[in-house]
Formats: sequence, structure tokens, C-alpha cells
Amino acid sequence: MILVTGGAGFIGANFVLDWLAQASETVINLDALTYAGNRENLASLDGDQRHLFVQGDIGDSALVADLLARHQPRAIINFAAESHVDRSIHGPEDFIQTNIVGTFRLLETLRGYWSNLQDEAKQNFRFLHVSTDEVYGSLTKDAPAFTETHRYEPNSPYSASKAASDHLVRAYYHTYGLPVLTTNCSNNYGPYHFPEKLIPLMIVNALAGKSLPVYGDGQQIRDWLYVKDHCSAIRRVLEAGTVGEVYNIGGWNEKPNIDIVHTVCALLDELRARTDGHSYREQITYVTDRPGHDRRYAIDASKIERELDWKPAETFDTGIRKTVHWYLENQDWVANVQSGAYREWLEKNYTGRSA
Repeated sequence: MILVTGGAGFIGANFVLDWLAQASETVINLDALTYAGNRENLASLDGDQRHLFVQGDIGDSALVADLLARHQPRAIINFAAESHVDRSIHGPEDFIQTNIVGTFRLLETLRGYWSNLQDEAKQNFRFLHVSTDEVYGSLTKDAPAFTETHRYEPNSPYSASKAASDHLVRAYYHTYGLPVLTTNCSNNYGPYHFPEKLIPLMIVNALAGKSLPVYGDGQQIRDWLYVKDHCSAIRRVLEAGTVGEVYNIGGWNEKPNIDIVHTVCALLDELRARTDGHSYREQITYVTDRPGHDRRYAIDASKIERELDWKPAETFDTGIRKTVHWYLENQDWVANVQSGAYREWLEKNYTGRSA
């Protein structure tokens, strides 16, 4: 069996669902169920004996040690993280605690577990740490895309905390020999994405008749990766990745944020038109940019294609259409995640930003 941390969040839940759709191997799913962790993401697994959910924190060393001792997983896939730049600007301490301290405690507990494994079990054990391209900082418009050897230059409390966690993982490999793998992905999108991030926020606000807030000039460029492609890449790295190596995972889809918003509006115009016949683009508003907003991220994913024969199955056009369809067909899920805490967050982050 495998242990997945953060497996009730956006990417983690998609990974667990895809894993159990393709394999019979049991998943132990550890998630603290903070604001973005949602048991409803895993509702289709209710009653499935291959899925054991445990509510808890990666920083709870006693809990993690007990799970390892009782279940003896052959691999750990670590999705657990605070992951929203805007939230890290308003409240960085949670990011330090989860992404740095939590990762440290998880690594320490794993080190003790792995050290006591015997022979083949010890040789075959893997710890796969899921990270982000934001650790590399910001690129100019014409600069080459991020490779695995690009210098770390994080610019937000979120990316700085993830950079620190990456460095800890690297150190535990070089110092203790812990068999680690690290992946750095570009912007994910797809089903179960919490509606504080760009694409789901645009869909949810558009359908509710609210404004579509775009930071600054909307020309911030990101590489977009459909979440199920990300999950397939992680499975491939776990299966065949070289211990100690880093693999960048991207979708080869660089687009400015405003183009993403226009695409979402066009799809909604087609699939769920406004009753007044107007385009959802009329709801776009430009708001004050967030502090230190990186202008461009771009992933060079040629290493994982060259060494592990992986590349994304979805183009942005196919992936974004599937995503919009999913949100239109899962309005109950959307309504359930828009709690009072979520509404308070939107008010805190967007109220008072001048047009």
C-alpha cells in the first residue's frame, strides 16, 4: 500500500481517485482537513475498502509513526501543503508551520521508519515530494523556461516555504540516504479545484453574476497543467524516477491570465449562456495587483519526457473544456465548499481593491 498526505485537497484527491481507478493497491489518506481539504472530494470512495482516510497533520509525528508501523507502506506521496499565494501574504505563519516545520517532522519520522526496514522493502521504498514551479521565481518574457537546475528565487511567503521544504527533502537524501523524488509542477486546473484560484473563481463568479476580478493588467503568464495529467506524471515518477532526482512537470501551455479568463467566458457563453444574451466578458473587472506578483512562470518538461517517456495527454483547449463542464455538472459541490469562511476570505482579499 501507499500513504498519501494531503489527499483530500485538490491535487491529492484527484491523485487518490485516479490511483484507485487504475490499481487495486490500498491508499492510506492522511489529511488535516483545513479549508481546502474536503472529504466531499472523496465521496465516490465511501465504502471502498482500498481507501482508508485518517484526519491528521503531517507534523503529528506520533500519528504518522503509528500509521507507518501499522500499515508498512512502500511509498509516501506528499501533497500536504498550504498552497495559495494570496493567503500566504495575509497570513504567512500557517505556511511556515505546514510547509517547513510539517515537512521536517514528516521527514524525521520517515527517516526512523525507513532506517528500520529490511532488505528489499528498504531498497524499494520511496518518498515523493510534490512541489511547485513558483520556487524558481519569476521569468522575463523571453527568458528560457525553468529547468530542474534553475536557481531558486522564491518571491512570496508561499513559494519561500515550498523552497525550504524542497531543500529539506534534498538534504535528507544527501545526508541520510532517504530515497526521495521531487516534482515541481506548473499551475494545475481541473475538477475539485477550490474556488479561490483563478479558473474556478472565474467560473463560480460568472455563474453567480458577480465581477470577475483580474489582477493588474492581466498579463501575468503561467504554464497550465490539467490535474489528471499531473497525476499520471506523479505515478510515472514514482514508478521509474531515479532516486534523488527532480522532475519538472508542465503542460506546455503558457498563457496570460486574461486569456484564461476570456477562454472561460467563451466556454460559458457557449455552454450556459447568460439569460440577457450578453457575454460573461462584461463581468471582467481589473483590480489592484497583489504585492510581488510574479510576471511569468514557464516549465521545461523535456527531462521527464526524455527520461521517463511522459508527456501530457490534454491540450489546454481539451482540458479547460472538461473543467468547465465539470463545474457546470457539480453545482452542489461548488455550493457546499462556499462556506462562511470562504466568503470571509473573498471579502478580505478583494474588498477595497480599486478598479
